[in-house]
Amino acid sequence: MKKQKVMILAVLATFLWGSAYPSIKIGYEWFQIAGDDLGSKFLFAGLRFFMAGLMVLIVTAWQRPKNCVPAANMAGHLVLLGLLQTTIQYIFFYIGLANTTGAKSAIINSFTAFFPILLAPIFFRNDRLTAKKGFGCLVGLAGIVIINWNGGSLGGFHLTGEGFAVFAALAQSLASIYSKKLAQRVHVMTITGCQLTIGGLVLIAAGAAAGGNLVFTSQGMLLLIYMAALSAVAFTVWTYLLSHNPVSTVSIYNLLIPVFGTVLSGIFLHENIFTWTHLVSILLVCTGIVMVNKKERGRL
Repeated sequence: MKKQKVMILAVLATFLWGSAYPSIKIGYEWFQIAGDDLGSKFLFAGLRFFMAGLMVLIVTAWQRPKNCVPAANMAGHLVLLGLLQTTIQYIFFYIGLANTTGAKSAIINSFTAFFPILLAPIFFRNDRLTAKKGFGCLVGLAGIVIINWNGGSLGGFHLTGEGFAVFAALAQSLASIYSKKLAQRVHVMTITGCQLTIGGLVLIAAGAAAGGNLVFTSQGMLLLIYMAALSAVAFTVWTYLLSHNPVSTVSIYNLLIPVFGTVLSGIFLHENIFTWTHLVSILLVCTGIVMVNKKERGRL
């Protein structure tokens, strides 16, 4: 795949994911979801991803009807991917985002660039872990530590906030590796549509079981449609990129998610992003990811 095409598609996907940070915060307000109302948060997430999955499957049925229904022996794999990439990841993601700032959560999400580098060698022989990659990970990790530095200590780190954001990044990284393997046997759009639909349904069920309730308004529905569309496009594009490139090579572009997320959070949530901790942490995260992927970028 040509380098320019990879860059354009990756920037599109990461911008859309970055815009999810302020969108979720705004959605909590518009749908009247309280900070401790997990049931409504899961219901909100489930509706978003279920709608996104349907969007992808409808387009697939229209453009590629033969690819719309996966083979019976792949059903279990798609269910597992849906649970990992949508249900598990976003349970941690939504809870974590509710307990920290959008800007901080966006920067922590940069772990999605590091975890694949550490995990890919286990699953793919052409993704070796080198000293340069290891050092780059440490530089990026320094950025994560700085963003959590509070008054000369790490008192700003909380398990259900920043900790859950890290768990979400790990789940997403494992799902990226698994989806790359599935893409060898199932069409990219089928993978995306099925995993989003399945994962969304489980989240809806979890939200309903926990007593979740949403207050629907016209502006809320427009926001929900946008969030579903961004998920449909971003996940499809990302799965496509993973199916044609090494995991660690594609992961460099996760760098843009915290950048977009931080900037958009500052614009729409009026968060103070112009602090030395935010700026230094972004610089270190960017430096770390460029270091560990410099050689791979030249191969695109």
